[in-house]
Amino acid sequence: MPAPEQRVSGKQRLVKLSWLLLGIGIVGLATLTGAVSFVRSIAAGHIYAQSDVPAAPVALVLGAQVNPDGTPSAFLAARLDLAKRLYDARLVEMIIVSGDHLAPEFNEAAAMRNYLIRTGLPEERVIADTGGFDTYESCLRAKRIFNLSRLIVVTQSYHLVRAVATCRALGIDATGVGDDSARQHAIAWWRGVIRDQIACLKTVIDLATRPDPKPGELRISGDRIST
Repeated sequence: MPAPEQRVSGKQRLVKLSWLLLGIGIVGLATLTGAVSFVRSIAAGHIYAQSDVPAAPVALVLGAQVNPDGTPSAFLAARLDLAKRLYDARLVEMIIVSGDHLAPEFNEAAAMRNYLIRTGLPEERVIADTGGFDTYESCLRAKRIFNLSRLIVVTQSYHLVRAVATCRALGIDATGVGDDSARQHAIAWWRGVIRDQIACLKTVIDLATRPDPKPGELRISGDRIST
């Protein structure tokens, strides 16, 4: 049986560990809350409904999951349909679809471009950027590769604030229109909501530490331009 002083020492260590973990949790929560507040403050006043958004030269559609057969997932298709409505309403003249090409079975940006063309969008009005590895990279490439100064970001509404804030922090006069139709997929939607709040911390870190875009590829009407 442990001696009384050993039992006391063990309890003291447990109490200290508990206080340490509590302190770490409080600091972490405060840091995350600060990041979310920072992101929201940048995007405030620049989120619109489809019917109210000011016209811009370009809509930037951010990538999401593509099905194994190369078709957009329900979430991604909803983003693309929204961008098509903006084009049909003459609120944008061009659409850039930004995603990655890392998975061997599909290319996000190519799948997005093909989808829009199948819906009737002219090929020359859709640019596929395969260097959009994440939200920050898509926004940075819009600024540094495409030299865009104004655009409309299109994504799900829970992701929109962070995306618009990222573009604006990088010097783009960005507004945003968000899709809410994917709310019908409740579990995936709320998973995305939670993940995106946490990702606000990554956004702050990205803005502070990632100055240059990664190499990627642009596709316009079947031609390739290396970047």
